[in-house]
Amino acid sequence: MSLQDQFGKDILLTGWGHSKFGKLTDDTLESLIVHVAGEAIRNSGLDPKDIDEIYLGQFNSGMQPLGFTSSLALQLSPDLANVPATRTENACASGSAAFQQGVKAVLAGTARNVLVIGAEKMTDAGADVVGAALLGASYEMAGKASSTGFTGLFAEVAKHYEKRYGAGLNGPGFENGLGDVLGSIAAKNHRNGMDNPYAQMHRDFGEEFCRTISDKNPMVAEPLRRTDCSPVSDGAAAVVLSTQATGGATAPVRLAGFGHANDFFPAEKRDPTEFAATRASWERAFTMAGVGIDGLDFAEVHDCFTIAELIMYEAMGLAPRGEGSRAIQEGWVYKDGKLPINVSGGLKAKGHPVGATGVSQHVIAAMQLTGTAGDMQLPNARRGAVQNMGGVGIANYVSVLEAL
Repeated sequence: MSLQDQFGKDILLTGWGHSKFGKLTDDTLESLIVHVAGEAIRNSGLDPKDIDEIYLGQFNSGMQPLGFTSSLALQLSPDLANVPATRTENACASGSAAFQQGVKAVLAGTARNVLVIGAEKMTDAGADVVGAALLGASYEMAGKASSTGFTGLFAEVAKHYEKRYGAGLNGPGFENGLGDVLGSIAAKNHRNGMDNPYAQMHRDFGEEFCRTISDKNPMVAEPLRRTDCSPVSDGAAAVVLSTQATGGATAPVRLAGFGHANDFFPAEKRDPTEFAATRASWERAFTMAGVGIDGLDFAEVHDCFTIAELIMYEAMGLAPRGEGSRAIQEGWVYKDGKLPINVSGGLKAKGHPVGATGVSQHVIAAMQLTGTAGDMQLPNARRGAVQNMGGVGIANYVSVLEAL
């Protein structure tokens, strides 16, 4: 069973665009959106007049004064006048929420070509505003003061994980247990980010630096150090979804399956180390695509904090619960491993403009599957997955993409 089998039509990614991520002082939210929208449409081989609908993923939550952004993409061309446009928001998964809404519009037959954009401009706001905005995605902490922000929430996840599974985390070269495992994940992603021209951070810090607390790598919220945390970012990405090939600059990419699952918001209703709804989104995407974890050649996952990537190894079925450290200790998730994870550098090095992240992940995966990923390119990449998450495992989206 595949998406095509289930719905009787293909969903193709026919064009895409991506901005640099980072502190983009010369760009506005509008300029970023218009730039990537134009690039995606041009690369698809279509014209603006061919776009039937637009979905924009953006979290905002007070980081930008303009709270009504759905029509910004229309600034690209007069030919986009009167095109239906909708902003979607699901915390840090807003980009993938927009992507799946676009998919459903195509499946419903109300659109043939949908433009999906993810965008965020975070660095215009002060650190206190950004911290409060992100905490708006926490049931317990929304509107409350916090010295550690969202890092503190994932630090609690890490503490629960270490308490439950710590005895199995030590191994050769990982004598300090969880701290070393998380440090190696950070070092891997920073190393991968060196090959990504869009990445915010181009520095290979190395494992020793990422594993060690120092003046340049302080503890933010124990046990998470600065190198365990994704940065505040600006950026945008866009894709065009179509029912058939459109004569674009590259071959299109097929969406083989997708999944979406939300968990209960109150922390007391969730196992802090299981990420049950994340697991459900993976299972739904795999079922629709008719593949399992062994059918993937790579994955881009939501490593807002290194502990999130560690738990993702388990949620996606790469390792049993409590044994995710094996994926890093045995080299499975490195570029030359059996399932490379975050060859883009992930959120950790590429950056995390929250509304843009999910769409960016789809763009990076499409580049891999069309052999256009440049220095990031993996050999023989034929099928990959994207996983995007909002909150602490609350809103969860997975896509399985494959080359034609």
